[in-house]
Amino acid sequence: MAFHRENQRVTSSDLLQAIASGEEIKLDRCTISGELDLNRLFVKEEDFDTSALSIRLEGVRRTITLSMPIAMNSCTFENDVFFAPPWDRPGELSVIFQREIVFNSSRFSGQARFSGAIFNRIGSFDGCTFDRVSCFRGAHFVGRGMFRTVTFDGYGLFNGAVFEHEAFFNNTCFSKGGNFTRVFFKGRTDFAGVYSRSKSVPIYESVRFLRKSYGDDESFWRFIKQASQEAGYYQLAGESFYNERCSAFWRRFRGLGYDELPTWRKILRWISGVRLLPEFVLGRLLFGYGERPIRVLLASLSVILVCGFFYASPYAAVHGRGAQAVERLSLMDGMYFSTITFTTLGFGDLYPEGTNLLTRSMAMGEAISGACLMSLFVVCLSKRYSRG
Repeated sequence: MAFHRENQRVTSSDLLQAIASGEEIKLDRCTISGELDLNRLFVKEEDFDTSALSIRLEGVRRTITLSMPIAMNSCTFENDVFFAPPWDRPGELSVIFQREIVFNSSRFSGQARFSGAIFNRIGSFDGCTFDRVSCFRGAHFVGRGMFRTVTFDGYGLFNGAVFEHEAFFNNTCFSKGGNFTRVFFKGRTDFAGVYSRSKSVPIYESVRFLRKSYGDDESFWRFIKQASQEAGYYQLAGESFYNERCSAFWRRFRGLGYDELPTWRKILRWISGVRLLPEFVLGRLLFGYGERPIRVLLASLSVILVCGFFYASPYAAVHGRGAQAVERLSLMDGMYFSTITFTTLGFGDLYPEGTNLLTRSMAMGEAISGACLMSLFVVCLSKRYSRG
């Protein structure tokens, strides 16, 4: 049996009974009146026939398995849509969608809750508009999760959700913010073109990306960066920029279609990735893409200490002004000479012997390193603390 309607007004009671009977649901451009709440199936006064419904009881918890495909395209839901337990009793109901569930281009005028639902196939909400709060908290998308060109006029809750495969949020709008706390993206993820209309920054504490080394989280951090800048959280925007650049590095390192390549092509990709080594060492590890000034400072101190120990060693030959012979410097003098060489001050009271190539080479290298690192430190400070 099938429950097919097109350009009609459908009551939520009729739709709930069709779901309870296991009928295939296919609605096109329909208007659904009343509250579409799966919990109503178990209210005695409602008098629904649930004999064909697959229900597993575990204490007070009901697990409903819907084995038929559900497609409600371009529909308008005038009231709340609940495929989840009540707010005050979160452990009473769990819904498993065995087949595809599609709500493309539909409008949810009331709240929409799919908390704890399991989508074993595609869960598609492309082009939907959520006028109020939409909750996918703790949802498990075993198949593909599709939220492209969606408008969340209310708050979008995805905290605790798991996306086993692809998750697409392209060109989606979070008008009042979103919650991605403890979301786990295991497959390919795309947040390209996602934006926020208000000055609210999505919450993303403990968000995880299994394919982080593929650069899949690049577009997510770009979204967080742009939202932070518009809201005036420049420190947060800087952290997001750093994460975005790290992701972009891995995306360029592996390239497109890496998983589909044969082994020998993957080896070639890794070999060609050597060209990115300067960016990895200087841009990321040392410079931190301009967001880690403390790293430049620590690198500078390391250069001064290493060179200082060398100048105070028997292998170095450093003259003092007016000295007749080469003498070994004390540790304090070695650090002093290293500091003035690093900062390119050059007081002239100490200088390397002209015939000792090792000492002169060390001094030249330290002077060049000092000029570069001091410049990087100034750039980092100005970029980090002068935003806005």
